[in-house]
Amino acid sequence: MENPNETLNLPKIQDPSSTDDASRSSVDSTRPDPSAPPPLPSSSSKNECAICLDEIVKGDGKALFTAECCHTFHFDCITTNVKHGNKICPLCRTQWKQVPSFLDNSRPPSRFHIPLPVPPLSSPPQISFEDDELLPQAQAQAQAQAQAQAQAQAHGDQRGPPPLEVKLVPQVSAVAKQATTLGDFAVLVHLKAGVVSDEVPSRAPLDLVAVLDVSSSMDGAKMELLKNAVGFVIQNLGETDRLSVVVFSSDARRLFPLKVMSVAGKREAIQAVNSLVADGCTNIAEGLKVGARVIEDRRCRSPVPVMMLLSDGQDNYTFSQFGFGVRRQRTNYESLLPSSTSQVPIHAFGFGSDHDAELMHAISRVSGGTFSFIETETVIRDAFAQCIGGLLSVVVLEQVVEIECVHQEGLKISSIKAGSYRNSVSSDGRSGTINVGDMYAEEERDFLVVLEIPSCESESMSLLKVRCVYKDPVTRETVRVESGELIIQRPNELTGEEVVSIEVDRQRNRFLVSQAISEAKVLADGGDVRAAAELLRKSERDLAETLSARAGDGLCESLTFELRALQEKMRSMSMYQTSGRAYALSSMSSHSAQRATARYSPTSPGYSPGPAGYSMPLPQAYQTSAMARMVTRSQQLGIQSPTPASPAPGDQT
Repeated sequence: MENPNETLNLPKIQDPSSTDDASRSSVDSTRPDPSAPPPLPSSSSKNECAICLDEIVKGDGKALFTAECCHTFHFDCITTNVKHGNKICPLCRTQWKQVPSFLDNSRPPSRFHIPLPVPPLSSPPQISFEDDELLPQAQAQAQAQAQAQAQAQAHGDQRGPPPLEVKLVPQVSAVAKQATTLGDFAVLVHLKAGVVSDEVPSRAPLDLVAVLDVSSSMDGAKMELLKNAVGFVIQNLGETDRLSVVVFSSDARRLFPLKVMSVAGKREAIQAVNSLVADGCTNIAEGLKVGARVIEDRRCRSPVPVMMLLSDGQDNYTFSQFGFGVRRQRTNYESLLPSSTSQVPIHAFGFGSDHDAELMHAISRVSGGTFSFIETETVIRDAFAQCIGGLLSVVVLEQVVEIECVHQEGLKISSIKAGSYRNSVSSDGRSGTINVGDMYAEEERDFLVVLEIPSCESESMSLLKVRCVYKDPVTRETVRVESGELIIQRPNELTGEEVVSIEVDRQRNRFLVSQAISEAKVLADGGDVRAAAELLRKSERDLAETLSARAGDGLCESLTFELRALQEKMRSMSMYQTSGRAYALSSMSSHSAQRATARYSPTSPGYSPGPAGYSMPLPQAYQTSAMARMVTRSQQLGIQSPTPASPAPGDQT
């Protein structure tokens, strides 16, 4: 029998100054030795083609070829070699899988050097991924018992808090009878997910696919930190959770299928992750495709499928043509996203200063995930911890909010402010919907429904009623939660000035600050970081004058922190390009989804050392208790030796 208390050691974090000798020694004997001398001479003082020994100069009219091992040669030189059957890099002896196509050289060379992407010679074989490990029967029975227990308690005298609370808050509580509002009366729709009860330690099983960049830029300390972070995730998964790891560099491969995270499964997964070595270029699109197939082809479908994507570089493969060597353009970031993952959130993590923040943000936004920016390498484990803390506490799935006007004459919905959540308003303005998706325990969602309110003769007016429809992730039953009708008073005259609700004011501030960050990013992308920083300063001054900010509201404190941090990162164009753009996109992702993302940076104001010496942001908006506990657990490992994996919150082991 397996010992449930057996220690699963995380890979130790080596000092960044060490050179990863241990990991290099584990490389397969068929892999070329990077320390071996090249067969042909090369110069360290200038960039030469290793075949003809002429200098490589971009833009001199000679086409260039960059191989999957990231070495660059003259295109004509490589073409000649390939025609004679030589498909091995003359520098590092890597066996190439992609080789240049033979183009018609009868045309005169172009005046401009316009490099094209290097497409794979052929698509990878479509191997079936219908080999996911099924949950043992005993665990399935235990899960069924836990579900029955949860249902029995929900109908008993000791029932806990409801799984979802719905509240409606008007902008003001009264509007004069003859007054009309032309599309500017806001109603707050507030949702709050319930707390996971300690007495009912059951939760929905998780199917997690980690898609990891192992290109050559991840070599050294980055790779050791990544292994340690993934090891932390593995240790904190429960026995009904499954994990698959996909790695990508020049191409992509599945490291192992969806595997049940039993004690033995965790040990095998950690061993597989520890075997990884960094090599090759960066093909994010191929990594996503393989990850999507793992989700698509699984035989057993756990109710919470999710992908975590990490990369530290630019996609070297999925490009449109360059524009005369001036600026690289992609026509459609979303085309990288496999259509099969439309209902599977992808939580993207941009690692370091060279990753493609625009691409990673686009992938997360389209899939319904989040984008986190990991500027400081040593906090990668904390970023993963926060994400997994949420994923292990999902209490609401596939939620849709249905909004309906009650008063019959003239009352209409003019718009819905829902951030990144898809929403719609009917053609007659009498109803609307918001697709919310999943919610973690204790998470809150706030939406503003903007109304056109007509005059009326009655003393009161019923405005809205709301119904939330979602799936319980444990029982998989459809649940409906309805609010009561929202009623405001309609006196002949107002006796005094109506005070705007702090709850409504707070959410208006969130939308305004998020919009300011978006506009500042546009200015900075256009090269005017000074104007971008000034726009953020103005937004900070405006925020300080609002009712909720003057009342010391916590969300407003977080918004102020974001604005100051971004101003610091827009002090120069180089600072913006290095970290400001990614920080802004991660901030926009967090505030539009109302979900915590990691934006760890030692250069931003307001950071203070955590218990492990890491720099942590204060305050952290949208972070739940489960997320905070998991981050604390990660930080404690920084000053303690690894301990046996303990059950994640809500698990039974």
